[in-house]
Amino acid sequence: MKQKKKSLQSKLFWVLSLSIVIIIFFFILVNNFIYKPFYLYSKQVGLKNVFEEINQLDFQNNVENSMLELERIAARNGIEIVLKDQFNKLIYSSNKDFLSNIEAYEDSQGIFIYFPSKEKNIEIQEVQDIKTSIRYLSLNTTLDNGYELSLRLAISPIEESVRISNTFLSIIGVLIIIISGLIILIVSKKFMEPIEELETIARKMANLDFSAKYKVKDEDDEINNLGKSMNLMSMQLEKTIKKLQATNIELEKDIEQKSKIDEMRKQFISDVSHELKTPIALIQGYAEGLQENINSDEESRRFYTEVILDEANKMDNLVKNLLELMKLEYCKREFHNAEFNIVELINEVIRKSKLLLDEANVKVEFDDSKKYIVNADAFYIEQVITNYLTNAIKNVEEVNGEKYIKITLQENKENNKTRISVFNTGKNIPLEDLNRIWNRFYKRDSSRNREQGGTGIGLAFVKAIMNNYDNRYGVENKENGVEFYIEL
Repeated sequence: MKQKKKSLQSKLFWVLSLSIVIIIFFFILVNNFIYKPFYLYSKQVGLKNVFEEINQLDFQNNVENSMLELERIAARNGIEIVLKDQFNKLIYSSNKDFLSNIEAYEDSQGIFIYFPSKEKNIEIQEVQDIKTSIRYLSLNTTLDNGYELSLRLAISPIEESVRISNTFLSIIGVLIIIISGLIILIVSKKFMEPIEELETIARKMANLDFSAKYKVKDEDDEINNLGKSMNLMSMQLEKTIKKLQATNIELEKDIEQKSKIDEMRKQFISDVSHELKTPIALIQGYAEGLQENINSDEESRRFYTEVILDEANKMDNLVKNLLELMKLEYCKREFHNAEFNIVELINEVIRKSKLLLDEANVKVEFDDSKKYIVNADAFYIEQVITNYLTNAIKNVEEVNGEKYIKITLQENKENNKTRISVFNTGKNIPLEDLNRIWNRFYKRDSSRNREQGGTGIGLAFVKAIMNNYDNRYGVENKENGVEFYIEL
């Protein structure tokens, strides 16, 4: 790439240098062969215009104004004027030397150019002043009123101007060639940048990186068209590879899903086998007791039968709850979200829990005077509130003469969410247990939990449901109790 860059810089240098030499040579030719005739021609046109302007003056009726205007014309154009009437009488002269030399011009040699003006001709002659040796363009003609007009305009020595101009052009040409090396660096960089950009894009494409795109410019050249083609090819390759990646991701998801199902199956079997040991042992023990007629009285047999039925129901509920929890944890449960008043739902949960509240001899404090509209699946949110309230009933204790459960709602307008908190007076949860309580089958007091019919997966249900909503949940120790909360 470096070799190409050097070669391009060298070519650009010689092309630019040759172009400069040709341009300088062209201007020298123009100076030598065209500048002088063009200069004389422009001066002659200037004299002709002055003649036309003087020819419009009214010397018969407005002499004073005409004389004043002649002075203005002479001063404005730097022209010497002599005007005589039909009888060769002097009417106006801007320079006495010009008047004395008019006769001398008749014997001098010069260039004659004739401009037709109506029926008369204008004679323009290049002459030289005898005294001063200054060269002039002299115009002699007759006005429409019959007056004889002579004009004289000094001209610069053209040959000297041409020589100076040629010297200046030569110096400028040499200077331009000297600094052209610096210009080449800028120009070659401008040419090389898009080529290097295309090379970088091609290298990234070879590594399956299609993020780089050629910056298409407004210019319609080969490099720009190549850049457009590279962009198109990059987009097509990116689409194709993305399709392949998407297909691969789907395959990986299928494999991962199968792995999750297998893991869920193993976890389910492990949990069920672990949790069913106690009820199975109880059922087996009481069944053997019935079979061997350990207690022959009717009341004892009825008690054994009730224990067996109760443990069987607990096993059934446990299996159903585990299946539901597995589906929630592995995102296999579809939620039917809708807007509803969470206050009405909480009141319904409190009503259903009235028997448990009466047995625990505890009241629930809840302000239901205001509406709180949330968007969620009411069925699962009811399970969350029920688990929190049931958990509070099981753990509520009297502290400093107080024993109560309090449910509060708080709206957070910043994140547009409602916080639902369930507080109960009682002992704080040890710090090491604050995170463990959300695990399946974790029981701080296993004997008490079993006595009240708990399965140890209520808070795991809460965790799984809130994780599906990607909303916050948690527990906080307060001064005289414990507060569980969720956000919707």
